[in-house]
Amino acid sequence: MNPELRYAGGLLLPQGHDSLVHGVGRAVSGSVHALALGGGYSVGPSEGRIVYFGRNRPEVHVCIGEDDRQVSRRHGELRHWQGRWWLRNTGRRPIRLPRSQWLFADEDAIPLAEGYTPLHVPGSREREHLLEVFVTGSDGSKPASRHTERTDMPRRYELSDEEQIVLVVLGQRYLLHDPTARPLTWHQAAEQLAELRPEIAWTAKKVEHRVKVVRERLSRDGVPGLTREEVGEPVGNALNDNLIRELLRSTTLVPRDLAMLENPS
Repeated sequence: MNPELRYAGGLLLPQGHDSLVHGVGRAVSGSVHALALGGGYSVGPSEGRIVYFGRNRPEVHVCIGEDDRQVSRRHGELRHWQGRWWLRNTGRRPIRLPRSQWLFADEDAIPLAEGYTPLHVPGSREREHLLEVFVTGSDGSKPASRHTERTDMPRRYELSDEEQIVLVVLGQRYLLHDPTARPLTWHQAAEQLAELRPEIAWTAKKVEHRVKVVRERLSRDGVPGLTREEVGEPVGNALNDNLIRELLRSTTLVPRDLAMLENPS
């Protein structure tokens, strides 16, 4: 990349620049701002414009993971196309987006929403390299401060008593803060539920059906990642993992719910 043309039309963000999580100063509507540990770059929208990021500082706009060979020399790009900024992975390792979404090199680019998006590139020895991205909204300004306004409550989902205990059993490892948590199998959940609620003839199929009903209901309500079509094959634990994480994020399930697993007898 020609050094003289690399930053043409844009603005360098110096090392130590404030995190983009707080927004950006007034900028042209649709501008993109990308920031890593060593600095970043900001540029306005223009059809076909590309912002490259990766390990090879001379060949990218934003250097990320400069000392980590697990990060590709040109790991990804932000491209302006049809009025939006799109993220594409061109590296060897996947890029993690919010809500545990992964973008791999052989997948289509995905559009970025207005506002703040943190991207994580996995590196060596369990390192993760953060690339902050902020797309300026239609008014071209940073979000207004709301220091004294009331806190918005999380949107909790309605669960029946039976659905709640089924999901607490299924997701108990998450509630116990297990860093490698996975949902229980249908058979494991049915066995534990038979001990907790013996008045119900629990089977693996019955547990599966109860959870499927909740997944379908939340999917109709706009929660992503809860259908086979969205996740793709092989599905594995992905659907239940996404469901439980959404229930935790929304505080529909919380650690104190583990008290439901205490057998009164």
